[in-house]
Parts: sequence; C-alpha cells; structure tokens
Amino acid sequence: MASNDSSKNFQLGLLYLSHILISADGVIHEAEEKALIKFKEDEKIPTPLFDEFQRDVKTKKLSAIYQRGIEMMNKCTAAEKKKAFTHLFKLCAVDGSIHVKEVKLLLYSSKMTDADLNEIMVEAAKSLPK
Repeated sequence: MASNDSSKNFQLGLLYLSHILISADGVIHEAEEKALIKFKEDEKIPTPLFDEFQRDVKTKKLSAIYQRGIEMMNKCTAAEKKKAFTHLFKLCAVDGSIHVKEVKLLLYSSKMTDADLNEIMVEAAKSLPK
C-alpha cells in the first residue's frame, strides 16, 4: 500500500507541477498538452487519477494546485523527485522557448522540495536533442 501511495504522490505531484509550469507564461501550447499526455503514458498514470487532476485544475486556484504539487513531491523519494523534476525541466523547452517565469518556478520548486537541481539538469540534458 505504501508504494501505491508513493506512486500516487509522484504521479499527481508531477501533473500538478507540470500544470503550473505550462501555465507560467500565460499560454498553454499544444506541445505542452501533448507532453502531459506523454507523462500519463510514460509514468503509467491511471485514467481515474488523471481525471482527478483534470477536475482539480479546472476548479482550484493555481496557488492551491502549486501547494498540493509541492506537498506531494515532498512525500516522494529522492529518486522520484529527480525523475519528476527531470520531466519538468524538459517540459520548460517543449514549446520552443523557455520563459523566465518557468525558470523561476522550476528553481523555487526544486528548492522547496530539496531536489538536487544539478543532478536534474544533467539527467535532462541527456535526453535533449544535440
């Protein structure tokens, strides 16, 4: 059961922080929406959990979504945090540009969750096009 809770924390935390990140520049691009669907597939996020996320982002304020995402990430292991923030780091560039608000949000969020930003950047760089 604990691993299921851990997985749920990771999956929802990733989705909530992804939503905040893609909303940071004021425009949600099609490529960013596709990236969310890819996260769902890659991380095997169950449809009911994804539906819960979609309901929440339609009904809750961004500040509440951000707070919930941080709370969930803080319940994750260091490896899960690294994996989530690697996804988030790559998400910043998926629309073809990186907005300063996205960078600030990523830096602040990684600090709030004690994620190692250097490790995240190295991991994310491995999968970026050369």
